[in-house]
Amino acid sequence: MNESDALGLVQNAIWSVIVGAGPAVAAATTVGIIIALLQALTQVQEATLTFVPKILAIFAAMLLLAPVAAAQLMAFTEEVYSRIGSGF
Repeated sequence: MNESDALGLVQNAIWSVIVGAGPAVAAATTVGIIIALLQALTQVQEATLTFVPKILAIFAAMLLLAPVAAAQLMAFTEEVYSRIGSGF
């Protein structure tokens, strides 16, 4: 295994993490910004108001996009196992 193989493996690992966690982070960020704007417009500064909508958005995003994340993780795992089997 040389440097380019290691770099490719690390890039694939980082991409797998982004694909796996990206939808949840994007959903939480979007809902957080929307609620922050609504709180600024209505001047309701309730700290607990943001938690429930964010949690629901994260669950919905993960339910919808779990097959995509699982497929990405499966492809990465198969690549790593094939490299181990072939001796890198």
